[in-house]
Amino acid sequence: MSRNQQVMWPRLVANKILGKRLGSNNFVADFPRKKEFPSLDFSSLNPNKTIFGSHKATHNYRIFVSTWNVGGVAPPADLDMEKLLDTGNTSCEIYVLGFQEIVPLSTSNVLGSENNKISTKWNSLIRRALNNKNTRKQHSSEEGKLSNDEKSINNIPGQEFRCVISKQMVGILISVWVRSYLCPYIRYPSVSCIGCGIMGCLGNKGSVSARFKLHETSFCFVCCHLASGGRQGDEKLRNFNVCEIFSRTSFPRGASLDLPRKILDHDGVIFLGDLNYRIYLQESSVRRLVYARDWNSLLENDQLRMELMHGEFKGWHEGSIAFAPTYKYRPNSDVYYGCFHQSQKGEKKRAPAWCDRIIWYGTGLKQHVYTRGEENFSDHRPVKAIFTAEVGVLHSLKQIQSFFLSERFDRITSLQTDDFVCKGRSSFQF
Repeated sequence: MSRNQQVMWPRLVANKILGKRLGSNNFVADFPRKKEFPSLDFSSLNPNKTIFGSHKATHNYRIFVSTWNVGGVAPPADLDMEKLLDTGNTSCEIYVLGFQEIVPLSTSNVLGSENNKISTKWNSLIRRALNNKNTRKQHSSEEGKLSNDEKSINNIPGQEFRCVISKQMVGILISVWVRSYLCPYIRYPSVSCIGCGIMGCLGNKGSVSARFKLHETSFCFVCCHLASGGRQGDEKLRNFNVCEIFSRTSFPRGASLDLPRKILDHDGVIFLGDLNYRIYLQESSVRRLVYARDWNSLLENDQLRMELMHGEFKGWHEGSIAFAPTYKYRPNSDVYYGCFHQSQKGEKKRAPAWCDRIIWYGTGLKQHVYTRGEENFSDHRPVKAIFTAEVGVLHSLKQIQSFFLSERFDRITSLQTDDFVCKGRSSFQF
Protein backbone atom coordinates (compact mmCIF):
# COMPACT_ATOMS: atom_id res chain seq x y z
CA MET A 1 0.00 0.00 0.00
CA SER A 2 1.39 3.41 -0.99
CA ARG A 3 1.98 6.26 1.46
CA ASN A 4 -0.99 8.21 0.05
CA GLN A 5 -3.28 5.19 0.38
CA GLN A 6 -2.13 4.66 3.96
CA VAL A 7 -3.10 8.25 4.76
CA MET A 8 -6.30 8.45 2.71
CA TRP A 9 -8.07 5.35 4.10
CA PRO A 10 -8.13 6.40 7.79
CA ARG A 11 -8.93 9.95 6.69
CA LEU A 12 -12.04 8.77 4.86
CA VAL A 13 -13.14 6.76 7.89
CA ALA A 14 -12.55 9.68 10.25
CA ASN A 15 -14.39 12.13 8.00
CA LYS A 16 -17.35 9.77 7.97
CA ILE A 17 -17.39 9.57 11.76
CA LEU A 18 -16.84 13.27 12.37
CA GLY A 19 -19.25 14.51 9.71
CA LYS A 20 -16.38 16.77 8.49
CA ARG A 21 -16.77 19.05 11.49
CA LEU A 22 -13.11 20.00 11.27
CA GLY A 23 -13.70 21.52 7.82
CA SER A 24 -16.44 23.88 8.94
CA ASN A 25 -16.51 27.26 7.19
CA ASN A 26 -18.21 28.97 10.14
CA PHE A 27 -16.31 31.70 11.93
CA VAL A 28 -16.95 34.33 14.57
CA ALA A 29 -16.97 38.04 13.74
CA ASP A 30 -18.16 41.27 15.32
CA PHE A 31 -20.90 41.70 12.75
CA PRO A 32 -22.75 39.44 10.33
CA ARG A 33 -22.46 39.95 6.58
CA LYS A 34 -25.68 38.57 5.16
CA LYS A 35 -24.60 39.46 1.64
CA GLU A 36 -21.60 41.01 -0.01
CA PHE A 37 -21.92 44.46 -1.48
CA PRO A 38 -20.76 44.40 -5.09
CA SER A 39 -17.38 45.86 -5.86
CA LEU A 40 -17.76 49.12 -7.75
CA ASP A 41 -15.12 48.15 -10.29
CA PHE A 42 -15.84 49.60 -13.72
CA SER A 43 -12.45 48.61 -15.09
CA SER A 44 -14.07 46.31 -17.65
CA LEU A 45 -15.85 49.27 -19.23
CA ASN A 46 -14.32 51.52 -21.84
CA PRO A 47 -12.91 54.51 -19.91
CA ASN A 48 -13.77 56.74 -22.89
CA LYS A 49 -17.46 55.91 -22.42
CA THR A 50 -17.70 56.33 -18.67
CA ILE A 51 -16.75 59.00 -16.19
CA PHE A 52 -15.38 56.48 -13.71
CA GLY A 53 -12.23 55.05 -15.30
CA SER A 54 -10.15 52.31 -13.70
CA HIS A 55 -7.00 53.92 -12.28
CA LYS A 56 -5.64 52.42 -9.08
CA ALA A 57 -3.85 54.11 -6.25
CA THR A 58 -1.74 52.34 -3.61
CA HIS A 59 -2.20 52.64 0.14
CA ASN A 60 0.25 51.24 2.71
CA TYR A 61 -1.19 49.52 5.77
CA ARG A 62 0.66 48.11 8.76
CA ILE A 63 0.04 44.51 9.80
CA PHE A 64 1.02 43.07 13.18
CA VAL A 65 1.36 39.26 13.18
CA SER A 66 2.09 37.00 16.14
CA THR A 67 2.16 33.27 16.83
CA TRP A 68 2.25 31.50 20.17
CA ASN A 69 1.97 27.89 21.29
CA VAL A 70 0.47 28.36 24.75
CA GLY A 71 0.93 24.73 25.80
CA GLY A 72 -2.68 23.97 26.71
CA VAL A 73 -2.69 26.63 29.43
CA ALA A 74 -5.57 29.10 29.68
CA PRO A 75 -4.44 32.74 29.74
CA PRO A 76 -3.63 33.73 33.33
CA ALA A 77 -5.43 36.64 34.95
CA ASP A 78 -2.25 38.75 35.10
CA LEU A 79 -1.31 38.30 31.42
CA ASP A 80 -0.21 41.65 29.96
CA MET A 81 -1.72 41.39 26.48
CA GLU A 82 -0.76 44.97 25.67
CA LYS A 83 2.88 44.04 26.15
CA LEU A 84 2.53 41.08 23.82
CA LEU A 85 0.88 43.28 21.17
CA ASP A 86 3.30 46.15 21.91
CA THR A 87 0.40 48.58 21.68
CA GLY A 88 2.29 51.20 23.65
CA ASN A 89 5.00 51.52 20.99
CA THR A 90 3.42 50.49 17.71
CA SER A 91 0.25 51.42 15.88
CA CYS A 92 -0.99 49.06 13.17
CA GLU A 93 -4.19 48.89 11.15
CA ILE A 94 -4.46 45.09 11.12
CA TYR A 95 -3.64 42.57 13.86
CA VAL A 96 -3.41 38.84 13.13
CA LEU A 97 -2.89 36.55 16.11
CA GLY A 98 -2.32 32.81 15.83
CA PHE A 99 -2.32 30.39 18.76
CA GLN A 100 -1.62 26.70 19.06
CA GLU A 101 -2.59 24.28 21.85
CA ILE A 102 -5.10 26.68 23.39
CA VAL A 103 -6.74 23.59 24.91
CA PRO A 104 -5.02 20.56 26.47
CA LEU A 105 -4.77 17.54 24.20
CA SER A 106 -7.56 15.05 24.93
CA THR A 107 -9.69 12.56 23.01
CA SER A 108 -12.72 14.88 22.92
CA ASN A 109 -10.63 17.82 21.71
CA VAL A 110 -8.94 15.80 18.97
CA LEU A 111 -12.35 14.68 17.73
CA GLY A 112 -13.35 18.27 17.14
CA SER A 113 -15.19 19.26 20.32
CA GLU A 114 -13.55 22.65 20.82
CA ASN A 115 -13.62 24.47 24.12
CA ASN A 116 -15.00 27.77 22.85
CA LYS A 117 -14.73 29.33 26.30
CA ILE A 118 -10.96 29.49 25.90
CA SER A 119 -11.06 31.18 22.49
CA THR A 120 -13.66 33.58 23.92
CA LYS A 121 -11.26 34.48 26.71
CA TRP A 122 -8.39 35.08 24.28
CA ASN A 123 -10.58 37.27 22.08
CA SER A 124 -11.76 39.28 25.09
CA LEU A 125 -8.16 39.92 26.15
CA ILE A 126 -7.22 40.96 22.61
CA ARG A 127 -10.19 43.34 22.38
CA ARG A 128 -9.36 44.94 25.71
CA ALA A 129 -5.70 45.43 24.81
CA LEU A 130 -6.33 46.85 21.33
CA ASN A 131 -9.12 49.16 22.45
CA ASN A 132 -7.46 50.53 25.56
CA LYS A 133 -8.45 54.21 25.42
CA ASN A 134 -5.16 55.39 26.88
CA THR A 135 -3.22 53.55 24.19
CA ARG A 136 -5.45 54.91 21.43
CA LYS A 137 -4.90 58.41 22.77
CA GLN A 138 -1.12 57.95 22.47
CA HIS A 139 -1.57 57.23 18.77
CA SER A 140 -4.15 59.92 18.02
CA SER A 141 -1.61 61.65 15.80
CA GLU A 142 -2.08 58.76 13.35
CA GLU A 143 -5.43 60.33 12.38
CA GLY A 144 -3.54 62.81 10.25
CA LYS A 145 -2.33 60.01 7.99
CA LEU A 146 -5.80 58.84 6.97
CA SER A 147 -7.03 59.53 3.48
CA ASN A 148 -10.05 61.82 3.08
CA ASP A 149 -12.48 59.01 2.29
CA GLU A 150 -11.29 57.05 5.33
CA LYS A 151 -11.74 60.13 7.53
CA SER A 152 -15.26 60.70 6.24
CA ILE A 153 -16.23 57.10 6.98
CA ASN A 154 -14.26 57.11 10.20
CA ASN A 155 -15.78 60.44 11.24
CA ILE A 156 -13.23 60.31 14.07
CA PRO A 157 -13.70 58.09 16.14
CA GLY A 158 -12.99 55.04 14.05
CA GLN A 159 -9.70 53.93 15.53
CA GLU A 160 -11.28 51.19 17.63
CA PHE A 161 -10.68 47.61 16.54
CA ARG A 162 -13.25 45.07 15.40
CA CYS A 163 -12.84 41.34 14.92
CA VAL A 164 -13.43 40.37 11.29
CA ILE A 165 -12.48 36.68 11.60
CA SER A 166 -11.99 34.38 14.58
CA LYS A 167 -11.77 30.66 13.94
CA GLN A 168 -10.80 27.73 16.18
CA MET A 169 -10.03 24.17 15.12
CA VAL A 170 -9.30 22.04 18.20
CA GLY A 171 -6.24 23.82 19.68
CA ILE A 172 -5.49 26.13 16.74
CA LEU A 173 -6.98 29.62 16.85
CA ILE A 174 -6.61 32.52 14.42
CA SER A 175 -8.03 35.93 15.29
CA VAL A 176 -7.97 38.87 12.85
CA TRP A 177 -8.72 42.45 13.93
CA VAL A 178 -8.86 45.69 11.94
CA ARG A 179 -9.52 49.32 12.75
CA SER A 180 -13.19 50.09 12.33
CA TYR A 181 -12.69 52.59 9.51
CA LEU A 182 -11.31 49.71 7.41
CA CYS A 183 -14.24 47.37 8.07
CA PRO A 184 -16.26 48.60 5.07
CA TYR A 185 -13.34 47.78 2.79
CA ILE A 186 -12.95 44.18 4.07
CA ARG A 187 -14.74 41.91 1.61
CA TYR A 188 -15.17 38.17 1.06
CA PRO A 189 -13.88 36.95 4.45
CA SER A 190 -13.57 33.18 4.55
CA VAL A 191 -11.82 30.37 6.42
CA SER A 192 -10.53 26.91 5.54
CA CYS A 193 -9.52 24.25 8.08
CA ILE A 194 -7.20 21.35 7.33
CA GLY A 195 -6.58 18.57 9.87
CA CYS A 196 -3.24 16.76 9.51
CA GLY A 197 -3.03 15.04 12.88
CA ILE A 198 -4.03 11.57 14.01
CA MET A 199 -5.05 9.33 11.08
CA GLY A 200 -3.83 12.08 8.74
CA CYS A 201 -6.88 14.27 9.23
CA LEU A 202 -7.71 15.07 12.86
CA GLY A 203 -7.28 18.61 14.07
CA ASN A 204 -4.62 18.23 16.75
CA LYS A 205 -2.25 19.21 13.93
CA GLY A 206 -2.98 21.14 10.75
CA SER A 207 -3.95 24.66 9.76
CA VAL A 208 -6.65 27.29 9.96
CA SER A 209 -6.44 29.75 7.08
CA ALA A 210 -8.23 33.10 6.98
CA ARG A 211 -8.57 35.16 3.83
CA PHE A 212 -10.20 38.43 2.75
CA LYS A 213 -9.85 41.24 0.26
CA LEU A 214 -8.86 44.68 1.53
CA HIS A 215 -9.88 47.13 -1.18
CA GLU A 216 -8.58 45.35 -4.31
CA THR A 217 -5.82 43.25 -2.71
CA SER A 218 -6.30 39.70 -1.41
CA PHE A 219 -4.62 38.40 1.75
CA CYS A 220 -4.34 34.92 3.22
CA PHE A 221 -3.09 34.18 6.75
CA VAL A 222 -2.28 30.53 7.51
CA CYS A 223 -2.01 29.56 11.18
CA CYS A 224 -0.38 26.13 11.53
CA HIS A 225 0.70 23.48 13.96
CA LEU A 226 2.87 20.98 12.10
CA ALA A 227 4.07 17.51 13.10
CA SER A 228 6.39 17.44 16.10
CA GLY A 229 9.52 15.40 16.70
CA GLY A 230 13.25 16.00 16.83
CA ARG A 231 14.43 12.68 15.41
CA GLN A 232 16.05 12.37 12.03
CA GLY A 233 13.34 12.08 9.40
CA ASP A 234 10.64 13.87 11.40
CA GLU A 235 11.11 16.91 9.19
CA LYS A 236 9.64 14.85 6.33
CA LEU A 237 6.36 14.62 8.25
CA ARG A 238 6.32 18.40 8.58
CA ASN A 239 6.99 18.78 4.87
CA PHE A 240 4.15 16.36 4.15
CA ASN A 241 1.84 18.47 6.36
CA VAL A 242 2.80 21.55 4.34
CA CYS A 243 2.02 19.79 1.05
CA GLU A 244 -1.36 18.72 2.44
CA ILE A 245 -2.18 22.25 3.61
CA PHE A 246 -1.32 23.78 0.24
CA SER A 247 -3.21 21.14 -1.75
CA ARG A 248 -6.31 20.75 0.43
CA THR A 249 -6.97 24.35 1.51
CA SER A 250 -9.70 25.86 -0.65
CA PHE A 251 -11.81 29.02 -0.50
CA PRO A 252 -15.06 29.99 -2.29
CA ARG A 253 -14.60 31.61 -5.70
CA GLY A 254 -17.40 34.12 -5.14
CA ALA A 255 -20.37 34.93 -7.33
CA SER A 256 -18.18 36.39 -10.08
CA LEU A 257 -15.76 33.41 -9.92
CA ASP A 258 -12.75 35.72 -9.75
CA LEU A 259 -11.61 35.20 -6.14
CA PRO A 260 -8.47 33.17 -5.38
CA ARG A 261 -9.23 29.63 -4.27
CA LYS A 262 -5.82 28.32 -3.17
CA ILE A 263 -3.39 29.79 -0.66
CA LEU A 264 -0.71 30.77 -3.16
CA ASP A 265 -3.24 32.46 -5.47
CA HIS A 266 -3.59 35.40 -3.05
CA ASP A 267 -1.62 38.63 -3.48
CA GLY A 268 -0.07 38.41 -0.02
CA VAL A 269 0.31 35.29 2.13
CA ILE A 270 1.65 35.07 5.68
CA PHE A 271 2.35 31.61 7.15
CA LEU A 272 2.63 31.57 10.94
CA GLY A 273 2.62 29.04 13.73
CA ASP A 274 4.42 26.29 15.58
CA LEU A 275 6.04 24.88 12.46
CA ASN A 276 8.13 22.56 14.65
CA TYR A 277 11.23 22.59 12.41
CA ARG A 278 14.38 21.75 14.39
CA ILE A 279 18.16 22.01 13.98
CA TYR A 280 20.33 19.41 12.21
CA LEU A 281 22.88 19.13 15.04
CA GLN A 282 23.47 16.92 18.05
CA GLU A 283 21.69 18.11 21.17
CA SER A 284 24.94 18.88 22.98
CA SER A 285 26.14 21.02 20.06
CA VAL A 286 22.85 22.90 19.92
CA ARG A 287 22.98 23.69 23.64
CA ARG A 288 26.61 24.80 23.43
CA LEU A 289 25.86 27.19 20.56
CA VAL A 290 22.74 28.51 22.31
CA TYR A 291 24.80 29.19 25.42
CA ALA A 292 27.31 31.06 23.24
CA ARG A 293 24.46 32.91 21.48
CA ASP A 294 25.93 31.84 18.15
CA TRP A 295 22.70 32.17 16.18
CA ASN A 296 24.41 32.12 12.78
CA SER A 297 25.95 28.67 13.32
CA LEU A 298 22.60 27.34 14.49
CA LEU A 299 20.70 28.86 11.58
CA GLU A 300 23.11 27.30 9.08
CA ASN A 301 21.67 23.97 10.24
CA ASP A 302 18.06 25.09 10.70
CA GLN A 303 15.58 22.81 8.92
CA LEU A 304 13.17 25.55 7.89
CA ARG A 305 15.96 27.71 6.45
CA MET A 306 16.90 24.77 4.24
CA GLU A 307 13.28 24.40 3.12
CA LEU A 308 13.20 28.11 2.28
CA MET A 309 16.28 27.71 0.06
CA HIS A 310 15.41 24.56 -1.87
CA GLY A 311 12.48 22.75 -0.32
CA GLU A 312 8.74 23.05 0.34
CA PHE A 313 8.99 26.80 0.98
CA LYS A 314 11.26 27.75 -1.91
CA GLY A 315 10.35 31.29 -2.97
CA TRP A 316 9.12 32.26 0.50
CA HIS A 317 10.81 34.84 2.73
CA GLU A 318 11.76 35.09 6.39
CA GLY A 319 13.30 37.99 8.23
CA SER A 320 16.65 37.86 10.01
CA ILE A 321 16.52 35.95 13.29
CA ALA A 322 18.43 37.73 16.04
CA PHE A 323 16.69 36.16 19.04
CA ALA A 324 17.13 32.98 21.05
CA PRO A 325 15.33 29.75 20.12
CA THR A 326 11.71 29.82 21.28
CA TYR A 327 11.41 26.15 22.35
CA LYS A 328 11.53 24.25 24.70
CA TYR A 329 11.41 26.08 28.05
CA ARG A 330 10.36 24.98 31.48
CA PRO A 331 7.05 26.80 32.03
CA ASN A 332 7.27 29.91 34.19
CA SER A 333 11.05 30.06 33.86
CA ASP A 334 13.84 31.17 31.54
CA VAL A 335 15.55 27.77 31.60
CA TYR A 336 15.49 25.43 28.61
CA TYR A 337 13.92 22.04 29.24
CA GLY A 338 16.41 19.23 29.80
CA CYS A 339 19.45 21.35 30.58
CA PHE A 340 22.18 19.15 32.00
CA HIS A 341 22.21 20.82 35.41
CA GLN A 342 18.42 21.03 35.57
CA SER A 343 17.25 17.70 34.10
CA GLN A 344 15.38 15.24 36.26
CA LYS A 345 15.70 11.47 36.25
CA GLY A 346 13.86 9.90 33.32
CA GLU A 347 13.09 13.28 31.76
CA LYS A 348 13.16 13.43 27.96
CA LYS A 349 15.53 16.03 26.59
CA ARG A 350 14.45 18.52 23.92
CA ALA A 351 17.15 20.44 22.09
CA PRO A 352 16.31 24.16 21.76
CA ALA A 353 14.93 25.18 18.37
CA TRP A 354 13.14 27.99 16.54
CA CYS A 355 9.86 26.09 16.26
CA ASP A 356 7.72 29.23 16.14
CA ARG A 357 8.05 31.16 12.89
CA ILE A 358 6.49 33.74 10.58
CA ILE A 359 7.24 33.60 6.84
CA TRP A 360 5.63 35.28 3.85
CA TYR A 361 5.01 34.96 0.12
CA GLY A 362 3.72 37.24 -2.62
CA THR A 363 4.00 40.87 -3.58
CA GLY A 364 3.68 44.13 -1.70
CA LEU A 365 4.75 42.84 1.74
CA LYS A 366 7.75 44.30 3.56
CA GLN A 367 8.81 43.17 7.02
CA HIS A 368 10.14 45.75 9.50
CA VAL A 369 10.20 43.85 12.82
CA TYR A 370 10.83 40.19 13.62
CA THR A 371 11.33 39.35 17.27
CA ARG A 372 10.02 37.30 20.16
CA GLY A 373 8.14 38.05 23.36
CA GLU A 374 9.17 36.94 26.84
CA GLU A 375 5.83 35.78 28.26
CA ASN A 376 6.81 32.55 29.98
CA PHE A 377 3.83 30.51 31.23
CA SER A 378 4.15 28.20 28.20
CA ASP A 379 7.06 26.02 27.07
CA HIS A 380 7.20 28.22 23.93
CA ARG A 381 7.93 31.91 23.57
CA PRO A 382 5.69 33.99 21.30
CA VAL A 383 7.06 35.38 18.04
CA LYS A 384 5.84 38.58 16.40
CA ALA A 385 6.43 40.59 13.25
CA ILE A 386 5.31 43.88 11.73
CA PHE A 387 4.78 44.32 8.00
CA THR A 388 3.69 47.07 5.68
CA ALA A 389 1.43 45.94 2.86
CA GLU A 390 0.78 47.72 -0.42
CA VAL A 391 -2.94 47.67 -1.13
CA GLY A 392 -4.52 48.59 -4.44
CA VAL A 393 -7.41 51.07 -4.27
CA LEU A 394 -9.74 52.14 -7.07
CA HIS A 395 -8.77 55.76 -6.64
CA SER A 396 -11.27 57.30 -9.07
CA LEU A 397 -14.27 55.68 -7.35
CA LYS A 398 -13.70 57.15 -3.90
CA GLN A 399 -16.76 59.41 -3.76
CA ILE A 400 -19.30 56.84 -4.92
CA GLN A 401 -17.70 54.15 -2.75
CA SER A 402 -17.80 56.45 0.26
CA PHE A 403 -21.52 56.95 -0.23
CA PHE A 404 -22.36 53.24 -0.26
CA LEU A 405 -19.75 52.11 2.24
CA SER A 406 -20.52 54.77 4.80
CA GLU A 407 -24.15 53.66 4.76
CA ARG A 408 -22.99 50.11 5.31
CA PHE A 409 -20.60 51.26 8.01
CA ASP A 410 -23.43 53.00 9.86
CA ARG A 411 -25.39 49.76 9.96
CA ILE A 412 -22.35 47.86 11.18
CA THR A 413 -21.36 50.24 13.95
CA SER A 414 -24.97 50.58 15.13
CA LEU A 415 -24.88 46.95 16.21
CA GLN A 416 -22.75 47.89 19.24
CA THR A 417 -21.15 44.46 19.46
CA ASP A 418 -18.31 45.23 21.84
CA ASP A 419 -18.73 41.96 23.73
CA PHE A 420 -19.85 39.66 20.94
CA VAL A 421 -18.09 36.56 22.13
CA CYS A 422 -18.70 37.07 25.81
CA LYS A 423 -22.44 37.19 25.14
CA GLY A 424 -22.33 33.81 23.43
CA ARG A 425 -23.05 35.00 19.89
CA SER A 426 -23.03 32.08 17.51
CA SER A 427 -20.76 31.79 14.50
CA PHE A 428 -21.80 33.11 11.12
CA GLN A 429 -21.62 31.19 7.88
CA PHE A 430 -21.05 32.85 4.54
